Amino acid sequence: MINQKFIEVPQEARPRERMEDFGPAALANHELLAILLRTGTKEQNVLQLSMQVLSNFDDLYTFKHASLEELMSITGIGKAKAIEMLAMIELGKRMAKTTQLKEGTVTSSQFVGKLLMEELNGLQQEIVLGLFLNTKNEIIKKEVIFKGSLNTSVAHPREIFKAAIKYASARIIIAHNHPSGNPEPSEADFQFTQRMKEAGNIIGIDLLDHFIIGDDSYISLKEYGAL
Repeated sequence: MINQKFIEVPQEARPRERMEDFGPAALANHELLAILLRTGTKEQNVLQLSMQVLSNFDDLYTFKHASLEELMSITGIGKAKAIEMLAMIELGKRMAKTTQLKEGTVTSSQFVGKLLMEELNGLQQEIVLGLFLNTKNEIIKKEVIFKGSLNTSVAHPREIFKAAIKYASARIIIAHNHPSGNPEPSEADFQFTQRMKEAGNIIGIDLLDHFIIGDDSYISLKEYGAL
């Protein structure tokens, strides 16, 4: 049961609602911390408590080096809240050290064809896969966009470009397999390629190529002259 003696935050100032409306970048440091703390005390609402926590440190740099004892010495911060903050700080440190994983640099259609053959060769259902590239043509993400039936897939450009925008891609390569084993493009393949090219031109994300994967071979529609 919620302790009704806790001081509540006015509706218009609640950080969870503000994040939902304006996004995390719009929130101040104490508002972000308040979301993690969740509740205040009998004397302070959660925003006041979060400001008090931060006031005990010169800046965020010193805050990230806080010890369990330092946090627990702050009025209103018990062991559970102190441990949660330390976990948040440690996760933030680890995230700051990470770099975007790369799965190779696109240097030729042969490089991409070999990579895609390993992914899509011999599958019994049609798969649409996207390779998302940065400005250096490094593959920053490889993702299955759609899984179809034995002989058909119904992917839409919006799903592919939604993923491309999510990964901040500069360029994309798409591919799908033909479970029949014959990589010869169909009329639907040509039409889909043109739709993707046109959509990419509008959005500003180039479609570099569209590969069709068969059992032992592949076709690059760029080399085929369809792009």
